[in-house]
Amino acid sequence: MDHQTLSDFIWSVADLLRGDYKPADYGKVILPFTVLRRLDSVLAPTKADVLAELAVRTQAGVNPDPFLKRKAGQSFFNASPMDLKKLLGDPDNVRANLEAYVQGFSEEVRDIFERFEFAAQIDRLARAKLLYQVAEKFADIDLHPDRVSNSQMGSVFEELIRKFAELSNETAGEHFTPRDVIRLMVDLLFIEDDDALTMPGIVRSIYDPTAGTGGMLSVAEEYLTTGGHQAAVRLFGQELNPESYAICKADMLIKGQDVSNIAFGNTLSEDGHVGKTFDYMLANPPFGVEWKKVEKEVRREHEQMGHAGRFGPGLPRVSDGSLLFLMHMLSKMRPHAEGGCRFGIVLNGSPLFTGGAGSGESEIRRYLLENDLVEAIVAMPTDMFFNTGIATYVWIISNRKPDHRRGLVQLIDGSGFGRKMRKSLGSKRKELGEAEIAAITQLFGRSEPADVAILLDAAGKEVDRVVVPEGEAAPASQEGGKVKIAPLSRLLPTTAFGYRTITVERPLLDEQGRPVVFEKGKNKGKPQPDSALRDTENVPLAEDVQTYFEREVLPHAPDAWIDPTKTKVGYEIPFNRQFYVFEPPRPLVEIDADLKLVTDRIKAMIAELAA
Repeated sequence: MDHQTLSDFIWSVADLLRGDYKPADYGKVILPFTVLRRLDSVLAPTKADVLAELAVRTQAGVNPDPFLKRKAGQSFFNASPMDLKKLLGDPDNVRANLEAYVQGFSEEVRDIFERFEFAAQIDRLARAKLLYQVAEKFADIDLHPDRVSNSQMGSVFEELIRKFAELSNETAGEHFTPRDVIRLMVDLLFIEDDDALTMPGIVRSIYDPTAGTGGMLSVAEEYLTTGGHQAAVRLFGQELNPESYAICKADMLIKGQDVSNIAFGNTLSEDGHVGKTFDYMLANPPFGVEWKKVEKEVRREHEQMGHAGRFGPGLPRVSDGSLLFLMHMLSKMRPHAEGGCRFGIVLNGSPLFTGGAGSGESEIRRYLLENDLVEAIVAMPTDMFFNTGIATYVWIISNRKPDHRRGLVQLIDGSGFGRKMRKSLGSKRKELGEAEIAAITQLFGRSEPADVAILLDAAGKEVDRVVVPEGEAAPASQEGGKVKIAPLSRLLPTTAFGYRTITVERPLLDEQGRPVVFEKGKNKGKPQPDSALRDTENVPLAEDVQTYFEREVLPHAPDAWIDPTKTKVGYEIPFNRQFYVFEPPRPLVEIDADLKLVTDRIKAMIAELAA
């Protein structure tokens, strides 16, 4: 059963709820019932053995919990004689039996349904006389992992959340990331470690500080446990939204993961994994969301702990907290001496360049680049996410760069690799197929410059894109068409992104046009600066400041000088500038010819009207 068919079937429950529930509230019923049926299906084969074991251990007077988990073959169990199908045999007591059944789960599962506030929904459904019908609907489907894989189940939850978010005008992208984006990030994260990951006995930890429904963790685990990889994987995460947290926790339970590794709460103000470090990390923090709610806690940590805390490099402006998540992840990197760490994070364009020298954003970029932590930044196609069509970038950060990457940052323009979807999903109108993901991943894996040859037909329509590694010839154009060459992958030294902002002063003049000088103090006899004429210049780090000043400033302002006390070092990553290709305008003769055709056509039409 494919996930779309399953989603459509579960969605049909909405027909029962219509009228008694607002469409925006359907998810409050459908999501917890879907989780309940999934857990019910997982435990069904061992149900009788678990109940028999419970009787034995209860009679012996010992704590039955560890024995019941062993009999269930899971990290959870249900000690109630009920299941969803048995509930239907007693229609008059379905509410009481359902509540007792949920309470029969082990503590980890009960917490999941508390996050869903499931008891309130049972009460509401019972009062609306819908509880039996809804339970009957879900009892009819089989959600055992043999029928519906964990990957399919994850897609089902995400499809349902997307639909509910559309109904309630919420942003689905706050809860999960499209699977094609995750697959690209996972491939980028692991490609340089592929050989090591095939060795037996390896244990790797993966962390997502904005876990959502657990999609990133699931795809990463699937990569590390299939295709010849033999790593044992430990998954960690934290999530703020109660429903997303509940789904993520249920998914981890079924996978056999330690659910205590999935923390609940705001990652920025309540670190759920204090003191822990990880081998790999993935995150898609919310774009452009202000952090005013946690400003007090974040500023306190920054000011009191400095680099001993999570936010030592600096603080971004309150209107966008995405760089706070990046710094949080920096603090969670396993030290290089213990094997190091690599992580991927999705950010919008703002962290590349927002903030001048000395600003919080610039200081964070400075920390990353001066410590040689940025391996690559990949520009994604627009319209890739469910809740926004803006440009996004995947940053790959590592404290264990291979030798050939030391001191370099790779920029990859993957914005042209998206292909249009047959049917849009919210704001998501493009997707990355296997071929596109492989092409971008190979560019990163090769770690070398490359161009892209865009093949156009005679009408100027794009028919193909071909990656051209440095030193190789571009493909020939089709008959009547042409080939456009554009940069695709660039490797630049970390210093290429740094600059010094110098303050250029001009003298204050009196009424006779003579410089006004200081009459006392350490600057006695020196000209006073005129604040109205004060200006700044950005000098690349690779260039000598005095040489730049003499070449660019003095010819235009011979009386100017630099105030060295105000010089600041800044960093920005002008991504688009590295991939800009100038296209000269058409010859004037061609433009004139086109204009003449248009004007002649207009004259002819006017003549026809006048006739």
